[in-house]
Amino acid sequence: MLKVDVNAHIATVTLDRPEVRNAFNDDLIALLARAFQDLGHRADVRCIVLAASGTAFCAGADLNWMKRMATYGRHENLADAGALAEMLHTIYACPKPTVARVQGDVYAGGMGLVAACDIAVAVDTANFCLSEVKLGLIPATISPYVIRAMGARAAHRYFLTAERFTAAEALRIGYVHEAVAAEALDGKVAEVVQSLVNAGPGAVKACKKLVQDVAGRDITPELMAMTVQGIADIRASAEGREGVASFLQKRKPGWQG
Repeated sequence: MLKVDVNAHIATVTLDRPEVRNAFNDDLIALLARAFQDLGHRADVRCIVLAASGTAFCAGADLNWMKRMATYGRHENLADAGALAEMLHTIYACPKPTVARVQGDVYAGGMGLVAACDIAVAVDTANFCLSEVKLGLIPATISPYVIRAMGARAAHRYFLTAERFTAAEALRIGYVHEAVAAEALDGKVAEVVQSLVNAGPGAVKACKKLVQDVAGRDITPELMAMTVQGIADIRASAEGREGVASFLQKRKPGWQG
């Protein structure tokens, strides 16, 4: 159902339900939350890749899970949606940088998985769809992440119409960062991951939080003070001092071994 592998500071979390197009249920949601929580605190992990097996990345909710949900009352629906919301936030707030390796189609709730990652690289043949309104539903739980990824204007269209769109369109609206041929997917993911691993681990963690803290905020004296404090703290840190020293001395920093 879920595979986790760690090698050379890179963790790969693979959705492994190809027989149901990697659709998720309550068990997979719990496993994903636990995996990202654990990997986020491992000192030997500097980057996490979210991947999938088979032809689809994630088709959203599992049909059997949906059948069970159809019998739920409001209280059970709140608990169920709450678990999904917590899992997505665990990925989004993970202290390690995250990269979605999108090898196939992404639908409904799967769109939230990709959007919750920091970086998304997709094959150029992948299709994307926020299909909820076709079922009389709304993409509520995934909306904070998907809207951040594609912007409100694109969300107005694709939330409301449930149209399928291509990887080229996903790239145009900013939902994914790269759209490449299938044979180039692993190479591009490896290139992105290597950049993350080569950077200062503490700086990457701080940069991720910086984007989350600053995005969409007005430039106020309070925000300016926060950024001033941020750069002063990182300059004075052991990693910051080592990074500057290695640059001036024209050598590799200590974290690169």
